[in-house]
Amino acid sequence: MGSNSLFRQNPLLIHIVLYQPEIPPNTGNIIRLAANTGACLHLIEPLGFDLNEKSVRRAGLDYHALSQVQNWKSWQHFTSEANVQRLLAFTTKATLDYSQVRYQAGDGLLFGPETRGLPADIRDSLPQTQCLRIPMQSNSRSLNLSNSVAIGLYEALRQTGFPGLR
Repeated sequence: MGSNSLFRQNPLLIHIVLYQPEIPPNTGNIIRLAANTGACLHLIEPLGFDLNEKSVRRAGLDYHALSQVQNWKSWQHFTSEANVQRLLAFTTKATLDYSQVRYQAGDGLLFGPETRGLPADIRDSLPQTQCLRIPMQSNSRSLNLSNSVAIGLYEALRQTGFPGLR
């Protein structure tokens, strides 16, 4: 796993923050996404799986060694110790579209567990301007976690000029 020093080397990074992810292949896909974009991935425990599970490894292929992944024992540890400038929470409960915010280097894109979403206390601790939604059909419940992360991350990267990417 990555160390905190990895996250302090490049202030231009966008951070992906997964709060208690539950489905191994989603996290594996996000590890691959982080490796290919240079984003830092933060995993806040408890996880719904072991990172050594075959399905995580299969989805992440050989990208785990190329990614910057930091595990955090709790939300409190993450919020007190992580070097994230601003959190932007992706939630179906928000009213502001993800494309309506101005992303900045050092932002953390926060996503909740697949079956529950972000807890109300975490959503409520952030200003409404930092709670974002991805538009979808009104009768839809939610998008797949790894798809949602990709949508949010690429918008943040687009707005910040795709730093370090070609």
